[in-house]
Amino acid sequence: MTRTAIAIRHVAFEDLGLLAPMLAERGYAVRYLEAGVDAIDAGVLDAADLVVVLGGPIGVYEVDRYPFLAGERAAIASRLALRKPTLGICLGAQLIAQALGAEVASTGKVEIGFGPLTLTDEGRASVLKGIGTVPVLHWHGDQFAIPAGAQRLAQTPGFPHQAFAIDRHVLGLQFHLEVEATQLERWLIGHAHELAAHRIDPNSLRRDAATHGAELTHAARGIFAAWLDGL
Repeated sequence: MTRTAIAIRHVAFEDLGLLAPMLAERGYAVRYLEAGVDAIDAGVLDAADLVVVLGGPIGVYEVDRYPFLAGERAAIASRLALRKPTLGICLGAQLIAQALGAEVASTGKVEIGFGPLTLTDEGRASVLKGIGTVPVLHWHGDQFAIPAGAQRLAQTPGFPHQAFAIDRHVLGLQFHLEVEATQLERWLIGHAHELAAHRIDPNSLRRDAATHGAELTHAARGIFAAWLDGL
């Protein structure tokens, strides 16, 4: 029997990436919901076997500017109350954290580029254990607090809350394991203004993607496989 997966997408180029073929291999029929355009309600999310909430360049607290966020958060909260499998990436993880009552706020700084994680004791016993010292792609300025009942899994020097998990059914990642290095150019174009504003040279990101891309892809696939197969 085909299983259903819904991916909530906030901007076109921040898609499932390497997760897409992995879901297909496991028999999931994937449907994208475009945030702010498609209806995202509790009935739709509750019915799916898996929900993946993807990233985007807005803050969860900007409901006055992006009113759809309130309905999206409420739908995520309904699904979480049912303890159904939910994966959040960057903005998606922040939405999950907020839906669980945790604070999400701007840090006043950004973390953009490739850099390693430091795993907590819980992280070293989690699906993230396979990341080792491989640099991952960071692209954020906001940070979530760890929701009540969740385990904090990873940190970086400037951002102590990089990942959390609740049992086996919820995984929130502040960083981007899903991005394929061969597709990074879409991000560099889409976030050109942000890179310029923070004086970040896109060539440095290209070089790091070329250096670490293959190793990161291998590690990311192992992490996602461990989480999906553990559901």
